[in-house]
Amino acid sequence: MDRMTTATLTFTPPCGPVHARAHGAVVRAGGIPYATADRFAAPVPAPDRDEPFPATGPAPACPQVRSPFLASVLGDALGDLPQDEACQRLSVTLPRDARAGEGLPVLVWIHGGSYTTGAGDAPIMDPTPLVAEQRVVVVTVTYRLGLFGYLGSGHARPANLGLLDQLEALRWVRRNIAAFGGDPDNVTAFGQSAGGDAVAHLMAVPGAETLFRRAVIQSPPLGIARGRERMNAAMAAAAEVVTAGMPAADVVAAQAEVERHAAPFGLLGAMPFGTQYGHHPLPAEKEIDAAWDRVAPHIDVLIGHTTEEARLYLPTVPALQRWTRVPLLGPVLRRAVVGWATRSVYSRAIRRFARRHVRAGGTAHRYVISWAAPGNPYGAAHTVDLPLLFGDEPTWAGTGLVAGAAWEDIDAAARQVRRLWADFARGEPLGDAGRIPGVLRHRRVRVPLLARSTRRRPPG
Repeated sequence: MDRMTTATLTFTPPCGPVHARAHGAVVRAGGIPYATADRFAAPVPAPDRDEPFPATGPAPACPQVRSPFLASVLGDALGDLPQDEACQRLSVTLPRDARAGEGLPVLVWIHGGSYTTGAGDAPIMDPTPLVAEQRVVVVTVTYRLGLFGYLGSGHARPANLGLLDQLEALRWVRRNIAAFGGDPDNVTAFGQSAGGDAVAHLMAVPGAETLFRRAVIQSPPLGIARGRERMNAAMAAAAEVVTAGMPAADVVAAQAEVERHAAPFGLLGAMPFGTQYGHHPLPAEKEIDAAWDRVAPHIDVLIGHTTEEARLYLPTVPALQRWTRVPLLGPVLRRAVVGWATRSVYSRAIRRFARRHVRAGGTAHRYVISWAAPGNPYGAAHTVDLPLLFGDEPTWAGTGLVAGAAWEDIDAAARQVRRLWADFARGEPLGDAGRIPGVLRHRRVRVPLLARSTRRRPPG
């Protein structure tokens, strides 16, 4: 790493020279291409370059529809990010004083958004505080979404293109991150919501253990990950009207009609797009547990959810909203509905995942986040972990999710959560149990010795 000016730095990874920009205590190399792909085609690694790449701006978001509801909760999540179908880009954020080959822990962020919205460089997911406080390297990944990345039938159009994008990003990290001060042998993949679901399924891909050593799986909707074949087929048939030559804006516009075909499938239709079993690079659905079992001894897991995940979605069901406002009965009904939906989509499947991982010879810790802004109608809802990891006061000011909380209180809680995540990424023992009062509790998952697989973690 050579200083060009007081604000610009040059890195020389194997992919080719990169110009980056210093921002206070961190340096950011933004929007680096990790892959290229034609529409509805698998990604291929981006070619190496001889000329320096100006990594001084953010990665563009995949084309998508902006949700007015999510804007009321999370603010303008994308900010002024451009949208571009050629979105296979990543950004590296590192401490300003990091040295090439220093070997800092690396965390690779896979953003959420139901596989239809979001971006790696969304301002609400700015990793600056995590990097500056914990002295780690964070890589944020942008990948294809919706019809661009998560619907092919597997015949004329491949499925799981977004997942394949993420795999190429992890391979890029493995090859290049040492030049940015990161340790390629100490990589943690972490993601929230659809991003957590993606991290879990990346673990099932052959060779995953060569790409990351640990996984933080935040609020994955694993309860609706299975039994999706009929829904996927109905949606894929409806998506045949989308062509390879159609303008990207028309593809985005067609997505709502395609999603309509998921409505008859109940809770599964709450996340119409997603990973598809039995399509490259994932095994058949009946083989997914065996794939996870094989990798369990090689990847440590920190997995969990918030106490009121489903409370985020109450405003999207007007009839239910009316009932929850009824005196006396309303709060009881709200707790019952939120509890049932949280268990069905998140917590029950998360417990099963963690126990299976340990039975197969792996190590897992499970956490529950209870933090909520005082008096906030969303409580400890889905996405409340985001302000506890990313962004700053200007980013979160005015958002519905944290309304009612003073930034000093949010920041105090966030510093402890960021420390916990970074300690896990460093490989420091989390102990059998721990808690951040009023924010989070965690514990190591144990299963009876006789229930464990005969497989054990190899030495080292």
